[in-house]
Order: sequence, then C-alpha cells, then structure tokens
Amino acid sequence: MKRVSQVIVRKRIVTVFLFGLLIFLIIVIRLGYVQFFLGKELVGQANDLWTRDIIFEPERGLILDRNGDILAENVTAPSIVIIPRQITNPEDTAEKLAQILGMEANKVYASITKNTSSVNLRPEGIKITEAEEQAIRELNLPGVYLAKDSKRHYPYGKALSHVLGFAGIDNQGLMGLELYYDEKLKGEKGSLSFYSDAKGRRLETLADEYNPPTDGMHMQTTIDSRVQTIMERELDIAEAKFNPDSALAIAVNPKTGGVLGMTSRPNFHPENYQEVDQSVFNRNLPIWSTYEPGSTFKIITLAASLEENTIDLVDDHFHDDGAIKVGGATIHCWKRGGHGEQSYLEVVQNSCNPGFVNLGQKLGTERLFSYIKNFGFGEKTGIDLQGEASGILFSQDKIGPVELATTSFGQGVSVTPIQQVMAVAAAVNGGYLYEPYIAEAWIDPKTGKTVEKREPKVKKRVISEQTSKEIRHALESVVAHGTGRPAYVEGYRVGGKTGTAQKVGPDGRYMENNYIVSFIGFAPADDPEIVVYVAVDNPKNTVQFGGTVAAPIVGNILEDSLRVLGVEEREGGLDKKYLWPEEPPVEVPNLIGKKTGELSEMLIPLSVETSGKGDVIIDQSPAPGTKLEPGSTLRIYVTEN
Repeated sequence: MKRVSQVIVRKRIVTVFLFGLLIFLIIVIRLGYVQFFLGKELVGQANDLWTRDIIFEPERGLILDRNGDILAENVTAPSIVIIPRQITNPEDTAEKLAQILGMEANKVYASITKNTSSVNLRPEGIKITEAEEQAIRELNLPGVYLAKDSKRHYPYGKALSHVLGFAGIDNQGLMGLELYYDEKLKGEKGSLSFYSDAKGRRLETLADEYNPPTDGMHMQTTIDSRVQTIMERELDIAEAKFNPDSALAIAVNPKTGGVLGMTSRPNFHPENYQEVDQSVFNRNLPIWSTYEPGSTFKIITLAASLEENTIDLVDDHFHDDGAIKVGGATIHCWKRGGHGEQSYLEVVQNSCNPGFVNLGQKLGTERLFSYIKNFGFGEKTGIDLQGEASGILFSQDKIGPVELATTSFGQGVSVTPIQQVMAVAAAVNGGYLYEPYIAEAWIDPKTGKTVEKREPKVKKRVISEQTSKEIRHALESVVAHGTGRPAYVEGYRVGGKTGTAQKVGPDGRYMENNYIVSFIGFAPADDPEIVVYVAVDNPKNTVQFGGTVAAPIVGNILEDSLRVLGVEEREGGLDKKYLWPEEPPVEVPNLIGKKTGELSEMLIPLSVETSGKGDVIIDQSPAPGTKLEPGSTLRIYVTEN
C-alpha cells in the first residue's frame, strides 16, 4: 500500500509540474507576443491616454498661372483650440471669448466644459481675424491655444472663379481646381503633442513632441492671367451693354490644348461663395452648358467636305435662292431672297444655310457623323474640371434627310463650348485633336523645383494638314470679307466663324427672339497661337446676330491677347472688305518737320490736339504708320523753331 501511494504522489507531482510548465510556457509566449508583436500598438495606446495633441494645418499649395503669377494663395488666420481640463475659471473664460468672437456666452461655456481632450469653437473660432487673434493673446487664458492656420485668398477676386473654385473652412477643396486636385493641394496635417496627468493637467517635466505639417504642392496652370484679365474685361462690358441671361468665353492654345483663359457670367467671389445661390457656382458654363451651336458648327461640315474632296472651294459653285427643300421641309437662308450664285468659299463667307445643307447631302449621314464623332462631339473632352457634360447627338439609326440637313449647319445637335473650342482648334492646327487641360506642373513648396509636368495629349488626328490649311484660309476670308468682319484685327491675320442659334423652350419648341449668339476666332491665321470662343445668351436691346454681338468681343480679346503673348504682326493677310457705314482705318502720316499750316492741306480725317507753342511739329503720337479709326485723336508737339 505504501509503494502504491508513492507512485500516486509522483504522478501527481509530475502532473502539477507539467501543468505549471504549460502555464509558464503560455505566459512566456504571451509575453513574447505582447513584447514583439503588440508592443508598439500598446505603447501607442498608452501614449494616447496621457498625451494631448494640438493639430496644425498644412499650408495649401498655391495655384499659379503659366508665368508664375499667383491665382490662389493662403493668408494667416489662426484657429482657437480649447483644452477643457486646463481651464481654471470656465465662466470667466466663456464671457471673455464670447465678447471677442461675437458669440453667446452660454454657447461658449457649453463647449469649453465638455468632457473631452480638446474642442474647437466652430465656426466663430476657426480662422479668426488679426484683431481677434491679438485680443486673445493679450488675455493669455489658461487652456486656450492659438493653432497655426490659414484661409484661402484669391487675388483676382471674381476672375476665374468657376475654374479655381474655392476651399471650405477646413481647407478642403469644394469646387473647381481646388476640388479636382484636392489631394495634391491640401498636404498633410502636423501636431504638437504634450503630456498630461489623469485630470488633463499639463506635465511640465516631459518635453513636448512636434510633428510639422507637410505643405501641399504648388500647381502651375496653363492659364495666362493677362489673357484672363482681358476676357473678364470684355465680358464685363458685354454684360453691362447687353444684359444677357448668361455669357461665356474660352481661350486655348491650339498647339497643346492648354486653356489660356475661361470665364462665364454670372460669376461670384470665391471667398464669399456662401452669399450666392448654389446654381451660380455649381455651373461652369464653358464645360457644363449644352446648346445647339448654330453656324460655328459649320466648320466641322466644311472640314469633312474638304477632307473627303466632295467640293473645291473656288471652282465649285452653289446657287442659293433663299431656301432649300429637304424631306418635305423647307430650310431658309438667313438672307431673304438668298445669295444667288456663289463659290463654296462664298458659301462659307456668307454662312449660307442652304449651301451647307448641300454640303451635308454630298457627304451623307455616315461620313458626316463619323467626322462629328472624330472631332470629339458626343463625349466628354476630359478636361480636368468637375461637372463636364457630354452633349447630345442624333442616334444614327434615327437620322433622316431633315436631321442630316439641320446637323450640317449646327441645328438639332447639342454641344458644349469646350467641345466646340477643341474641335475648331483641331481644324486649324493641322488636324490634331488635343485633350484640354489646365494643371500643367506640380512644384515642391520647399525647393521650388518642378516634380511633375504634364505633356500635351493628342487624342487623334482628324484631318490632314492640307485640309487644315484650306480651312484656315476659308475662315480668314470670313473675317475679312464675310459675316465675321467685326472681329478683324488690323496687323494680324484673324480667322473665325459666327454663330446664331435659336434656343429651345420648356415646351420643346424654338423660342422667338431669344438666341445664343457666338463667335469662334483664331489668330494668326497662318500659324494659330490662340483660339477664342465667346457665346452670349439672349443679349437685349440689339440685333441678335453672332457677327453683331460676339464677333467684336472676340476681336478685342484676340487683339490685346496677341500683344501680351508677344505674337508678332503678320503680313500677307486678306484686306478687310468694308461695307457702308464702315470706314477703313487711317494710316497716320509722318508730320515731324512740317508746319501746322500744312495740316489743312493734307485732309487728315483725325482729330488733332496740339501741345506747345509755335508752328513747327517736332513730335507726334501715335507714331507714323499707325492705323487709327477715323475721328481718333492725333497729338502733335510744336515749337517755334
């Protein structure tokens, strides 16, 4: 019996030992797992329990034009951070903060007494003014901190508002480029971490830990602020003069697809976007608006006809008696009685609807619509902005003779302005359809070096160089001899096309005396550097024709833009054909050395102003050879000898 009990005891000892060993191994493994696998996580959690963070917002990247001019920047505007557990006198603190920020004291008190590590006073305590900042610094209230912050500032005000967009109170992009490229512009947040006890009181014996924010990258755009300023000026004038329902303008570089300028009316100030209706800032008309283009679309029909060799602009003719019958419908020319016998070059110059119907019939449905699609209509262009529309084309299986005819001169199809501009740019740049873009390069905010650059993207080639050359010549003749004469710029070769499109009303019918008038122009015509499109919706107190309203606007934009872009004047262009009551410009003669008495004999149709005393002309302004409109002022400087 004794031997049996010893065996049992030994077994029990071994069992206990093994069980203890197992428990020990489990503890060791667990400790090892905690130490090597969970260590960092647990230390971080423990650290979080006794540290408090003050967040520092990064500087949002600047938005620059192509020359480095600032379009969007940041201005200092700190935000208030409250550490409730560090506040010694909540009532007094609430009263003082409320007085400075223009808040109700009970609202401030409710915020600063919350059981939380930190709190913001929103929105009054976010991005405060310089005066508010100074007042809070002088109070030096316990538990009240000023965190570095900034707000967005747009130096050009309303200019480019739909393109730039705006950023919200937390520096997040909400519209335009600010939204589209928010990830690159916003940067990464930083923080100041300090240690506190269980009651949230700061531990002065432990050092603070500062993690600096990473600022967002600067964006360099294709926008030229000088061209943009010119466009804004011209639309302001048009808005004041015609009181339109809306208006828009786009300028692009046809050799790259880069947008030089873009604007629309109505517009808004990006820093005060809350003060306007959402429909104003949500609708960037150049990419969002869709409408029948009218005669500017005829450029596509012309391009297809020339590329397919269905006509010769000079040798082939069309007789226009004022109307053409198609599929039981009668399509009229804008000129009562028609234009009579014309070459197809004159058909283009006169913007003759029956002539373009004839071009469409020669092409046929399949060929015409293949070119329309190749030029990018019916799909988004891919521009780097939110909210682009696709436009609407007839379904090809539903196209009859009438639909083919109306499409030929730009009626019955719906396009966006950006589609129009890129298609015409392709027609005049040698046949290359580019993808439009605005963001061109990304710049490191610390080094100032370019870290990323976008190259122009050719989507496809749509016509040959020879066809493009013929189109440039035809459209230059439109401006010199045809309906686009108001866009003529002395000294430069300008090509373009007018557009006058009826609007469709809510009932689906065309509206009376309510048109979108437009003009698309490019220059120099021999080697285009800029394409400009302007559309004015329902201009008041004027004849609603593209040549009357939009063409002069485009002419002014082109003339001033070409000069600021440094484009040299051209020779060998077509001379403008003047019609009554138009008068050709007067070339200023060289008057230096002549006597004032001789001026009456020269019959100069200019207003002459004299500075100085005497009768001998020693200087003049403007210089000899300058061309001025009749009646313009010529200043002469005289002396006795």
